[in-house]
Amino acid sequence: MSQEMFVVNNVWMMVSIFLVFVMHLGFATLETGLTRSKNTVNILFKNSMVPPIGLITYTLWGFSMMYPGESFAGSFFGFSGFGVSLPEGGETSAYNEGYTFWTDFLFQGMFAATAATIVSGAVAERMKLESFMIFSVLFVGLCYPIVGMWKWGGGFLNTLAVPFYDFAGSTIVHSVGGWGALAGILLLGPRIGKYVDGKIKPIPGHSIPLATIGVFILWLGWFGFNGGSVLSADPGAVSRVLVMTSLAAAAGAIGGCIVSLFMFRSSDITMVLNGILAGLVGITAGADQMGVTDSVVIGLIAGALVVFGVVIFDRLKIDDPVGALSVHLLCGIWGTLAVGLFGTLAGVDQLISQLIGVGTVGAFSFIFAFVVWYALKMTMGIRVSRKEEVEGLDIHEHSMHAYPDINGSGFDLSQEQEAIIAEESKVKTTVSS
Repeated sequence: MSQEMFVVNNVWMMVSIFLVFVMHLGFATLETGLTRSKNTVNILFKNSMVPPIGLITYTLWGFSMMYPGESFAGSFFGFSGFGVSLPEGGETSAYNEGYTFWTDFLFQGMFAATAATIVSGAVAERMKLESFMIFSVLFVGLCYPIVGMWKWGGGFLNTLAVPFYDFAGSTIVHSVGGWGALAGILLLGPRIGKYVDGKIKPIPGHSIPLATIGVFILWLGWFGFNGGSVLSADPGAVSRVLVMTSLAAAAGAIGGCIVSLFMFRSSDITMVLNGILAGLVGITAGADQMGVTDSVVIGLIAGALVVFGVVIFDRLKIDDPVGALSVHLLCGIWGTLAVGLFGTLAGVDQLISQLIGVGTVGAFSFIFAFVVWYALKMTMGIRVSRKEEVEGLDIHEHSMHAYPDINGSGFDLSQEQEAIIAEESKVKTTVSS
């Protein structure tokens, strides 16, 4: 490889790193917009801590677990030692497809934190901060690199007769986060006032503009997430991936819009926003293998799935404030299976391998997360008190408000919540008397 091509590859990979990094801002603004203002600082705090946790744990041991080489010589687990060491040849030696070791490490490290960020929104507005932080360390530091090794580190999913295929992480990143979120929600329970007398009570977020900004930042970041996963600056491959990624996102928006209009008789902006993300998640597993029609169909189905998912999870009383399960879990599974149904790899054997990958990664991720959440619940607890939840996590967990209002209270209590507080105050007064 020429020195010029080495530099071009390296620069493109660094640009992709910047784009993936910006996705964390997208997650922060999206989750903030779709939750209530009294929990804004809490959401921002978690999304500001997850990337540092991801990078540090990935540096200390995650990278060595995910890419162990021949160490431990296992198809299910490997570990090449603590820390990150330069390969022979030094800082500017060609690595992988012709970029530096440090560039590869940082690109992979940016991916690592995404799984825990997905969990953050799903358990929002009632999760203890310290419990979430501990979970994030274990989930990002152990679960993610183990399942990542199964495919990207040369593990058993990559050695099947027909190798499991996950180009940029519909399963390895997105559904892993979705399974972790599902385990947490089941043990955590719904927010106060969400399900009352057998009815589903909407709890709208406080800033649709913030949520919209977040989605478009994420769409921008996905150019690096998928485009960087080409692992080179190959003009044909990168261009193809960016086009297919955008088409799936656009189709996801249309699918979400049409299905929500049919189901709810209204043009729901949140379903369009989640439809865009659904299309992006759906195409991530096979963006380099799909054609124009394939990408549009995958995106349309993902956009429809996300609407049905939100409705089904609500009817099951699984409270997900931001729709993370529908976007990342359902559409992560769909996108992974779509590799066996569309594009250049389509076929029965490939579909079977995709099912094996979805099943094994899903089972491990859910069990791992459930055990960690359950241990935390039985020891330090995972849910804040009723009073803390009603008054908001910002003031109780962080001693501040994101938006101090004219009265200085910063609260945005609904009538239902005000009634709960009034009833509790009445009970306390009666007891005192």
